[in-house]
Amino acid sequence: MRIGDFKETYAADEAVFRTPTVRFWVGVLLVFLTLFPFFASDYLLYMANLTGIALVAALGLNILTGSAGQISLGHSALIGVGAYTSAILSTRLGLPFLVCLPLSGATAAVCGLIIGAPSLRMKGLYLCIATLAAQMIFDFLFNHWTSLTNGINGINISAANLFGWELKTEFDFYFITLAVAVLGVTMTRNLFRTKVGRAFIAIRDRDISAELMGINLFRYKLYAFAVSSFYAGVSGCLWVYFIKSVTPEYFSLHESIRYLAMIIIGGLGSVLGTIFGAMFMTFVPELLQAVLSSLKETYPMAMNYLFPLQTVVFGFLIVLFLVLEPHGLVRLWHRVKDYFRLWPFEH
Repeated sequence: MRIGDFKETYAADEAVFRTPTVRFWVGVLLVFLTLFPFFASDYLLYMANLTGIALVAALGLNILTGSAGQISLGHSALIGVGAYTSAILSTRLGLPFLVCLPLSGATAAVCGLIIGAPSLRMKGLYLCIATLAAQMIFDFLFNHWTSLTNGINGINISAANLFGWELKTEFDFYFITLAVAVLGVTMTRNLFRTKVGRAFIAIRDRDISAELMGINLFRYKLYAFAVSSFYAGVSGCLWVYFIKSVTPEYFSLHESIRYLAMIIIGGLGSVLGTIFGAMFMTFVPELLQAVLSSLKETYPMAMNYLFPLQTVVFGFLIVLFLVLEPHGLVRLWHRVKDYFRLWPFEH
């Protein structure tokens, strides 16, 4: 059980890792993640890459919805903007991966600013409907602006090239995904220690009070949409270089709901919760697929229900966590830690 004074200075109060024990285990985790691809199977590496890409996108949505309080159902469309930007820049202009990555984020951020413009006049359900409309508009563009997106046929790209090293396999791409995910987690965690991050939280808690304190609501809401969209664009770039093709069905409303489920189940406004949510919601479809595959002998048509069943399960999990544990998996994690920290004096 920890005892004593742990926050005697402002720097200690603002520290990301509060104790040497925490810093030690974070170091162990980083070492494990670095060595993981050397003993993991191709399937586990594939799932690790998907989780890392989803994590980057979920971090952006948690900044917007969990920290700034702006509900969005168009996050998947912004991921699509980043993916198509990378594909077009790579195939038509021949730009390398390291150039496409920030440009994809920047393009998505500009689109996010346009989507976020009505946020000064709208909030709650109305803003949710506005972002849903944006999702529908981008979905239409992805399917019908064939001169740019090639419609339902999509765009195929070659493997990413990093200083002469072609990232063809899951093993190769893992280190890029890990680096971007770690950088995204670090930036997000430190964002909440800045003036901008604190303004986001003030707007989320009570926007009228925040405005009376001198916070420019319109400016900071646009900041939230821009930062969130930048993360989405970067995630889209990683996605298209990992899959090596991009088609409209990857960026539907179903995917926006999935990302919303990640941050709700993981924990709104929590970086650690976003990590838990991304891992949980990435493995749920795989678990459903395994269950339905085991039923194929008894019910040959079972796999036909995989996609609609995913939507049902996502909706059920969102409702379940909102009712039983609104703070998500991260709250359960803190309860477990508190139990062992106080043991045997928990009573």
